[in-house]
Amino acid sequence: MTVKIPYSTALITYVMAPILIIVVLMYVLLKPSKEPEITLKEPLRNASIEPSVTEKTVVEIDQSDALRDSIVSYGMNLLGTPYVKASCGIDGFDCSGFVYYVFQHFKIDVPRSSAEFQNFGKTVSIDSAKKGDIIVFLSPTRPVIGHIGIVTLSKGMETEFIHASSGGEMKVIISGLKQIGYQKRFVKVVSVL
Repeated sequence: MTVKIPYSTALITYVMAPILIIVVLMYVLLKPSKEPEITLKEPLRNASIEPSVTEKTVVEIDQSDALRDSIVSYGMNLLGTPYVKASCGIDGFDCSGFVYYVFQHFKIDVPRSSAEFQNFGKTVSIDSAKKGDIIVFLSPTRPVIGHIGIVTLSKGMETEFIHASSGGEMKVIISGLKQIGYQKRFVKVVSVL
């Protein structure tokens, strides 16, 4: 099945969005270190305005959230792409190939094999999972790591994730931990950001 998207959508998705992300990241990483500027609607009289630690922290969180949103958005653009065993390209993915392809788009190194996620990244609890984290499962046929996906919605044991499914769908889909098959095979969530 071929999905046709309008030229303007493709231009925004594949050209403009990555450029915007790069520009924002370059600005954040290369700008001179100085106190943030604060603009007030009404001037304060006899007040000293010192930026707080909280204000600086919020900026860092917003940057991380923007990257997480971009990772999930890029993955969502691949919904419906066929599952192809041992593949890692726009014509088809296996589960680890999908995760690898999405993260490589943002120049983030992750293993190409799901089994390598056994000892990779920082393990976080399912309740602390964030959009863009990697969710790890046992194989459906053996007690070893055998499937991974990307968290799209963090809701504890109702977390949703996008992945290349080798099940009945045989394509990139969104599933949830509410589904008993995934709930039973759930191992951990890994943060690489």
